[in-house]
Amino acid sequence: MTIKPTIRVQHEDFGLQAEVDLLSKGKPDVGAVVTFSGLCRDDGGALMALELEHYPGMAEAEMTRIGDLAIARFGLLGLTAIHRYGKISVGENIVLVIAAAPHRQAAFDGANFVMDFLKTAAPFWKREHGKDGAAGDWVAAKDADDAARDKWQ
Repeated sequence: MTIKPTIRVQHEDFGLQAEVDLLSKGKPDVGAVVTFSGLCRDDGGALMALELEHYPGMAEAEMTRIGDLAIARFGLLGLTAIHRYGKISVGENIVLVIAAAPHRQAAFDGANFVMDFLKTAAPFWKREHGKDGAAGDWVAAKDADDAARDKWQ
């Protein structure tokens, strides 16, 4: 049976436990589930929100490509990746990655792999909105994110 990733780009929030249940319930070979939830942080008290934009169609296609690679490379039994867009307030969910595998290391590695590639390869952009209500500049890519991705090469 071919495992396909569940990929969603959506404005609305998601529920972590509901997504874990959808991915893992009724799969007796799943021995480990690793989740990563990325939240909007306040950056030392300066931020009110992040504005996230994506390239519709291309974002989902790239996320699917990354998910397929992770499933094949780590022998995952299931993978979910959800990325939100729109204006997201401090403390709210931005991204969720869930990797299910027979053993913990494959699940951890699969989730890490997906996040490292989502940060650098998927077409998403973010702009900071300060507590003063002003929209800032679009956030530039970080060298540390590229280095994290490159370790998988």
